[in-house]
Amino acid sequence: MHLPPVPTLGHVQRLYDFIRRHPTGVDSFWAVFLLGLSGLSMVVRAGSAGERLAALLIIVGLCTVVALRRRAPEKMLLLAVAMGVAQLVFGVKPGVANFAMLVIVFTVSTLGERWASRLALVCSLSAAGVSQLRWPQDVPQNGWPQQVFVGVVMTVPFVLAWVLGDSMRTRRAYFSQLEERAARLEREREAQSKVAVAAERARIARELHDVVAHNVSVMVVQADGAAYVMDAAPDQARQALETISSTGRQALAEMRRLLGVLRTGDSQESGEYVPQPDVEQIEDLIEQVRQTGLAVDFKIEGTPRPLPSGVELTAYRIVQEALTNTRKHGGPDAGASVRLVYFDDGLGLLVEDDGRGAAHELYEDGGADGAGHGMIGMRERVGMVGGTLDAGPRPGGGFRISALLPLKPAH
Repeated sequence: MHLPPVPTLGHVQRLYDFIRRHPTGVDSFWAVFLLGLSGLSMVVRAGSAGERLAALLIIVGLCTVVALRRRAPEKMLLLAVAMGVAQLVFGVKPGVANFAMLVIVFTVSTLGERWASRLALVCSLSAAGVSQLRWPQDVPQNGWPQQVFVGVVMTVPFVLAWVLGDSMRTRRAYFSQLEERAARLEREREAQSKVAVAAERARIARELHDVVAHNVSVMVVQADGAAYVMDAAPDQARQALETISSTGRQALAEMRRLLGVLRTGDSQESGEYVPQPDVEQIEDLIEQVRQTGLAVDFKIEGTPRPLPSGVELTAYRIVQEALTNTRKHGGPDAGASVRLVYFDDGLGLLVEDDGRGAAHELYEDGGADGAGHGMIGMRERVGMVGGTLDAGPRPGGGFRISALLPLKPAH
């Protein structure tokens, strides 16, 4: 014997999705159902042919209200009011089809314009009283208190439908505001990240200019030396070397002027040229950090050798920023360790601490530390020299920054 399949959550979810995608179709189904019930009630209802025709037209109109309530709520409310007036005029007593009025009151208070919602409320409060005045024989004759009670009982469902719909409208508006605010904050965050990246790239470009300027100064010294030692060379070679020296001096002076503009914002100001830090100065940096109270363990593995200037500057800045973050976020009792590993084809950096760690925004892509955007700077620096960076919490607590910078022989 085969048992029928048991509905699962997947079936329920698919049914729910179908209903959400076809709201008018679902409403039309209920409208046809309501039309069938109303037709059955008409069979047993007595009346003249004119009254039965009027009742049929009113029933069709009210069923149309149910079918199109979500597509055109304001128009369907006006149609329901018109059907109610027609009932009063032609003396068609309320029946099953009048359930459509309850439905449209809820729909308009949820989805309709404000004027339509207010009109639905007014109709809800007055419908029961008007019905009792039009068909007084349907009201018990035991005095006005009981008449008032019956009117209140008939009014309560309509008022509850309006209140429920209005509360759903308010809730939807609230969630819509939350979504809009979240989207706006996300756009602002993306804009701030782009600004931070642009600022950091400009800062990196300035430092790379410093490195290039240093290399140009070396070129000038070498060109000068070659001009003095090349006694056996022709005069044209000497003139070419002198031209190289002159051009190099001019380029160095121009780069210093540009660096002064970038650093101070005023082309009239000039400052003393300071070479950029390198790997050898990392030990001095760590000693300065130790003097601030942070215990740092520093080790070098492998054979130290000359590195490209960009790699040296990148390694120094990564260690500097990592230790700065440890002081900021690690807590008062945090300790750190720095490992510098010379591989055959790369320089490895490992900076770890045992502090409290850092927030997720510090090490996610595009994240910012709320002040200097240090993690953005690290990723930009490592990317510009073709390296890789990994930053995040340590399994045992604290924070870890690991970088691998590719090496090329320095000439």
